Amino acid sequence: MAILNWVPALNIGIEEIDRQHRRIADYINRLYALRETPDRKLLGVVIAETVDYTLSHFAFEEAMIEEAGYMFSGPHKRVHELFIRRVTEIQQRFEAGEDVANELHGMLSRWLFNHIRNEDRGYVDTVKAYQRMRNKNTKTTEQKMKEEIVKELEEKHKRKGFFARLFS
Repeated sequence: MAILNWVPALNIGIEEIDRQHRRIADYINRLYALRETPDRKLLGVVIAETVDYTLSHFAFEEAMIEEAGYMFSGPHKRVHELFIRRVTEIQQRFEAGEDVANELHGMLSRWLFNHIRNEDRGYVDTVKAYQRMRNKNTKTTEQKMKEEIVKELEEKHKRKGFFARLFS
């Protein structure tokens, strides 16, 4: 495999998730750039950063789809768990001295794009509907607050005497 080129077709339409996916692709590209390096320490740092960021992405994504009520959030989380197990195994082999950079790069590259196209696209409609509903409720709450403030100001204005209202 070579450098990953992000194309707009990979965006799922949820800005924060798309940003995180692009960042994971950047990490995978860093891994590709270092796959032949004799500097195992630097390679180990990049592998660890890639894994750590991917884990934080999974946590964010899982919380988001659970909050949105996505009916397949459980199976989606299990897919993540299986992936984590595979990556952890490869990371342990690296720490034991094995050269795994090409294998890890290939596996991460294939997995990222397949996961986005297949699993992640499945939750988009649910999450977007939830976000629209939440935004609508937020606007309604803000609107209610404004109405209450205006009403309170009007009541204060009515309670003032004639001269106070005249000169205020």
